[in-house]
Amino acid sequence: MMLAEVETFLSRPIAPTRRVAIGRLELPVDPAPGFGGILLGAIAARFAPEIDSDMHAEILQLMSQLEAGNSIPQPKLRHRLQEDTVGLQRCVHRVIGEGEHLEFQFDEDQGTPAQHVLCAAYAAARVPWDVVPAVMSTVHKGLMWQGGSESALLAYLSGRSGVVAISSVGDPVSWALAMLDLRDSQSASPSRKDVQRAFRTRLRAAHPDHGAADDSAAARITELTEARRILLG
Repeated sequence: MMLAEVETFLSRPIAPTRRVAIGRLELPVDPAPGFGGILLGAIAARFAPEIDSDMHAEILQLMSQLEAGNSIPQPKLRHRLQEDTVGLQRCVHRVIGEGEHLEFQFDEDQGTPAQHVLCAAYAAARVPWDVVPAVMSTVHKGLMWQGGSESALLAYLSGRSGVVAISSVGDPVSWALAMLDLRDSQSASPSRKDVQRAFRTRLRAAHPDHGAADDSAAARITELTEARRILLG
């Protein structure tokens, strides 16, 4: 199942003028940053280590200008953003889900790292205006990523801990209610006391001393703790 997708068009590396164009964007961002913001952050994390170090500061400045809604004169950072896609190579990055597992699919055969990062920044400015800051912040986090596993990157970009499930990103409140077995609560918003009570009950059940498997206990406890954090704020 495709959860988010970014289509861009990029000039070939040998072209005298580097050009980029933004194509179709499938970037769900509710609740922010959503799968869309996480995909853009992951694009930045994947390609930023391969761009010149002196370009990082320029990209951060561009992102601030985009977030403020400023008009960006072209070319910018030695690349021209345009609408015309004639002569450009199509490139698609996406995040897909299977069950509760998320996986990034990067098209690494087209374009240059700088083109990919720039397109992530430009795409972040095209989401609904009220969530641009949250999505741009996720791209910024991607630029700062120090490396690690894909699951660690997902947790880092989403602000979650442990293994990140699809439902915890797409509908974190419903996921948290399910984790703590509160979906059938008479109140749509369980009280702080109800959340704490449910957390303690589920925590006891997840502990190896109460019969839970040792190899899954740590991950389960991490999920329960994250669910409590989401509901209590």
